[in-house]
Amino acid sequence: MASSPDGPRFVDIHPLPADDGPAPKPRSRAAARQVSLQPIRPPRPTAADFSMFRTKSSLSKPPTPSSLPLRAEPAPSPPPQAVVVPAGRYFAALRGPELDHLRAHEDILLPKDSTWPFLLRFPVNTFGVCLGLGSQAILWGSLSSSPATAFLHVSPIVNFSIWVLALASLATISAVYALKCAFFFEAVRREYFHPVRVNFFFAPWIVCMFLTIGAPGAVSTAPHPVLWCAFMGPVLFLELKIYGQWLSGGKRRLCKVANPSSHLSVVGNFVGAILAVRVGWAEPAKFLWAVGFAHYLVVFVTLYQRLPTSEALPKELHPVYSMFIAAPSAASIAWANIYGSFDEVSRTCYFIALFLYISLVVRINFFRGFRFSVAWWSYTFPMTTASLATIKYAEAVQSPVTKAMALALSLLSSAMVFLLFVSTLLHAFFWRTLFPNDLAIAITQNKVVSGRKKGAIDSKNWPSQPQDQPSPVPLASAKI
Repeated sequence: MASSPDGPRFVDIHPLPADDGPAPKPRSRAAARQVSLQPIRPPRPTAADFSMFRTKSSLSKPPTPSSLPLRAEPAPSPPPQAVVVPAGRYFAALRGPELDHLRAHEDILLPKDSTWPFLLRFPVNTFGVCLGLGSQAILWGSLSSSPATAFLHVSPIVNFSIWVLALASLATISAVYALKCAFFFEAVRREYFHPVRVNFFFAPWIVCMFLTIGAPGAVSTAPHPVLWCAFMGPVLFLELKIYGQWLSGGKRRLCKVANPSSHLSVVGNFVGAILAVRVGWAEPAKFLWAVGFAHYLVVFVTLYQRLPTSEALPKELHPVYSMFIAAPSAASIAWANIYGSFDEVSRTCYFIALFLYISLVVRINFFRGFRFSVAWWSYTFPMTTASLATIKYAEAVQSPVTKAMALALSLLSSAMVFLLFVSTLLHAFFWRTLFPNDLAIAITQNKVVSGRKKGAIDSKNWPSQPQDQPSPVPLASAKI
């Protein structure tokens, strides 16, 4: 208090706040709703997230703290783990001939703008290369030894050269994929749960049986039964697992995961039956043929009928429809080997394969407009199997027409293999585009909601309210 001529004067010792402009307006309810409706995306992953696909035993352990730490540090968090993805999620998130391309509205667990490790980019369907080359070795062995194609005078050296090339490719691809199993086992698990790629886990064992059946005379004359046990054992184990899922139902029942590549799991039975005959075991051959044909009928009817409960196959899956040809062709060859003649049953299976072959050829537009990938090798194996069945048919029905059919189909399949082999070498060593980032193993477990956050308030469900009025400004405290 200070004195003045007019009387005492009071001085306010509390300074007034600086005037920084008008007070901010409180957020209205409509603005709050607008913020809650914004799409929420997961943060972009970094290179460190590759650890979620590594084998658990290969992850580096945190350093052990000393007995007298200088300061307390928080315990390191465990590396993120890859979770199992439902089968239907692959169909919803992916597209392409082998369900390996990401849809536009989807996000993944790994960074898209960087090159992933080579082992993560090496898919299991690379064994399709071995399927094509191994079946070609059998084809050229038949062309050089069959009476129906004796007029071609094919040298056995061609069979030997292709057999060595197929063996080298199998050894190389198997070694690389074994490294992937050792260091990125979680990525291998995701491929196993992939509805298309799970069928390619049969491929290495089928190729081993191909190489045993098509081995040149200079290498082996009669295979040992131990080879049949070694190669057919893993196939039977996988069949018990996969066929059990088809039979017991659940999320992986056949009507949910059926696709043309499912024929690979069936073809292994027929190839195993042919090898069983070669080693002298007729009864196991008949058993495998019966199991394979029963499941072929189930797969064929499921794919042909397109049940309403099944997942819708994308249009881009049409190129691997050539797998329809492989199973009936292999069934006809296996029956002829078991019973010693290309009789009515063998011819029935062959005619089914021939009709499917023609029905795919007249729809050539299904096979256009796709970028080259390893999945293109899926064409070669069924075409070669159909050529082998045609050679068997030409031996049973000797005529110029059947011989011309055998020659035409054999040349067509060999030309396809040659073109794909050259394209594979160019993409692998010249353009270096053979193995892009494998987006199929990095999809999220659940779909990322792009419209609004789950649990946010929907403006349509709000009761009718009057227009939002600005909130009254609070009265300032009086100053003396």
